[in-house]
Amino acid sequence: MKIGLYFGTFNPIHVGHLIIANHMAEHADLDQVWMVVTPHNPLKKKSTLLDDYHRLQMVHLATEDFPKIKPSDIEFKLSQPNYTVNTLVYLQEKFPNYEFSLIMGEDNLKSLHKWKNYEAILAHHEIYVYPRLSSEAENLMFKDHPKIHMIDAPVVEISSTFIRDNIKKGKNVQPLLPPKVWEYIDHNNFYRK
Repeated sequence: MKIGLYFGTFNPIHVGHLIIANHMAEHADLDQVWMVVTPHNPLKKKSTLLDDYHRLQMVHLATEDFPKIKPSDIEFKLSQPNYTVNTLVYLQEKFPNYEFSLIMGEDNLKSLHKWKNYEAILAHHEIYVYPRLSSEAENLMFKDHPKIHMIDAPVVEISSTFIRDNIKKGKNVQPLLPPKVWEYIDHNNFYRK
């Protein structure tokens, strides 16, 4: 089974995440997409994150109608801060018959050379890359690498930061969120302070 790993803090998950995950599940050479909820991205301040399990619950709510998209809490079990290479080693040991690939935006591909043990990731895993408006594809040092697959996915420029900021301002962000995720955020008064 070929699994695409779509990592994110999903703080909160929004329709842009689902558009990308579904496009990869339907159009890339993958059987499933696992949305891996990251407890703590080493590049982000932990204080800005909702509790891990609330973010995981929102991913569950958002993906329950998509049979090819699964929420994953695999990184909750690993020491923090965690690095993608460690998660991949752990998953390969836990699921030896699965083939794991990464899903990332062009913006992340630009900084791949700064990732811990990125050479090992490229040696053992395919990477499926979706376009970003803010990206300049001609500057991508890995774009011709045989393990890198540029996927012609919709360009979605919705950010969780924008959603959090606008909830705080009392703006209506419902169209940007799966309905059950909006209900969960609203019911729990998340992001209002």
